[in-house]
Amino acid sequence: METRHEIIDTATDDGEMAVLVTRPTADRDDGGDWPAVLLFIDAPGIRSATHEFAAKLAAEGYLVVTPDLHHRQGRLLNALDTTPPAGTTTQEMVWGWIAAMTDDQIQHDGDRGLAAAGVSSDDPIVTIGFCLGARGVFRRMMRDGSRVRAGAAWHPSFLADDAPDSPHLTAAQLATPLYLAIGDADQVQSIEMHQRFLDAVDPLDHVRVDIFEGADHGFTWPGFPNYHDAAARGAWDATTTLFASAFA
Repeated sequence: METRHEIIDTATDDGEMAVLVTRPTADRDDGGDWPAVLLFIDAPGIRSATHEFAAKLAAEGYLVVTPDLHHRQGRLLNALDTTPPAGTTTQEMVWGWIAAMTDDQIQHDGDRGLAAAGVSSDDPIVTIGFCLGARGVFRRMMRDGSRVRAGAAWHPSFLADDAPDSPHLTAAQLATPLYLAIGDADQVQSIEMHQRFLDAVDPLDHVRVDIFEGADHGFTWPGFPNYHDAAARGAWDATTTLFASAFA
């Protein structure tokens, strides 16, 4: 299925934000709207690989909405095309971007992104996130459980910490289907770092966890050193099956 994309600028409480909106070129046969996917980016930001993934997902028959979560630092910044400030490495720059965001800001950006794409506040959605975006997926599912029909989190980050609102502390209350794809060779967010979250969701039949042997953090993105074909394909198949069943 052919797709098209556009960048829409919308207002947030912290200034203007760009939103990548990707959808099938054709209309649905029944004249209805394509079901919406809210995509939470990973730390490197919206880049060509993000566009390619959003287009691939849109080709399955979805309206894919990707807010630029780094907009408080600048418009459409990404780790590949942005020069770090003097005396700062790219890694330090990206960690600074991460530290500048809060859970509430990320969810606010999600709300504004969906609205900018024309998704009504009562329309059902599914959501997917990578790295820090996985935490955004969980927060969205817990906040809007009646609206979010399913979520997927690939090479997740920050699912368990020592804060009083750590995701793992409420994970057992998750009521809708969640898919987690984790590499056992993740050098950024190891399985051990997620273990408290994994233990909390282990009794839940509607949570599926796939652990991919040899896959490192960021296994999603073709052409990059950490790309892992088996993990990317396995996570893709599980996610698209989950999302299709959510809207069946």
